[in-house]
Amino acid sequence: MSLRQLLIPLPCYLGPLGLLRRPLWFPSTVGSWRAQSSRSQSHWNQVVSEAEKIVGYPTSFMSLRCLLSDELSNIAMQVRKLVGTQHPLLTTARGFVHESRHNLQLRGLVVLLISKAAGPSGLDTACQNDDMVSGIYSCQRSLAEITELIHTALLVHRGIVNLNELQSSDGPLKDMQFGNKIAILSGDFLLANACNGLALLQNSKVVELLASALMDLVQGVYHENSTSAKEKAITDDIGISTWKEQTFLSHCALLAKSCQAAMELARHGAEVQGTAFRYGKHVAMSHKIHSDLQPFIKEKASESATFNLNSAPVVLHQEFLGRDLWMKQIREAQEKGRLDYAKLRETIKAGKGVTSAIDLCRYHGNKALAALESFPPSEARSALENIVFAVTRFS
Repeated sequence: MSLRQLLIPLPCYLGPLGLLRRPLWFPSTVGSWRAQSSRSQSHWNQVVSEAEKIVGYPTSFMSLRCLLSDELSNIAMQVRKLVGTQHPLLTTARGFVHESRHNLQLRGLVVLLISKAAGPSGLDTACQNDDMVSGIYSCQRSLAEITELIHTALLVHRGIVNLNELQSSDGPLKDMQFGNKIAILSGDFLLANACNGLALLQNSKVVELLASALMDLVQGVYHENSTSAKEKAITDDIGISTWKEQTFLSHCALLAKSCQAAMELARHGAEVQGTAFRYGKHVAMSHKIHSDLQPFIKEKASESATFNLNSAPVVLHQEFLGRDLWMKQIREAQEKGRLDYAKLRETIKAGKGVTSAIDLCRYHGNKALAALESFPPSEARSALENIVFAVTRFS
């Protein structure tokens, strides 16, 4: 089947965004998405496993050297003291153990795959004097580890609790204060290791790229925190364009610039670097939208589970509905000062936000696939394509 045969028009709201490639397995109803959720997770695990074989080793052990250090072992002993409390750092720590294979290590895996897909540039470089394993230079593997360290540090820092907003149900204040200290120390430790690894690469442009990615992350998180701190600001009054700009900073910049940096280490030109940047950007955007959609399409989503009111489906729902009607729906879903998320979820699912978010997820998936077309056919390129299909699959 040709590429043109796989393309279909997007809904009108996307306007100039263009055409969309729809894989043959995509169902068209919310019921179908729910019924196939377990198979979707199984498919994702298979994609990751096959990709790990291509790059040479399981990426769940990517930052093992750092995690086994004496300093982090001491921090881990302190984290144990948080057991029994409600500090979010515990949830982050559980994610490292239980979900690292199919979630936390995605960025490093993509950096390794795109390094192998692009191959050497043919120029004489210091990087190419390094050992190559499975078609990937050791400096590129180091870059993948650095990318994961930065991402992990951000996750740990995101677990810091605003002590001014604590309620009695959140537990003792001293537990939250102690948890915050551990989150700050461990996150800073990971960032320090990442900076040290960057310096060892001895490439000023790579340092500049990763430093700018870190600046983007800080700016994105600052915006999120400053918005949520506004009095009575339940949701942002923004459109999907602004949402994508903010999401690029907080969720896409690191992967996009890491992919570009991997090409720089192999001394590829600006065109190849731009291609790698676009793939990283669009696959990260698809991954974020896919994550935002889970509360609305998962078969066994808890009826009491909360979801982000500034996530892609909600922003699109608000954009279609209008701010006034959206705030009216918010008020109708409130009972005794608390928001009934189960009721609000059903309201959003009855609108156009969920289906539009799925279309947007596939649109960015198509952009990522288009970026790969300039790479020669290989098993690494196929694995990168499979990652796109996995994060745009809802069956």
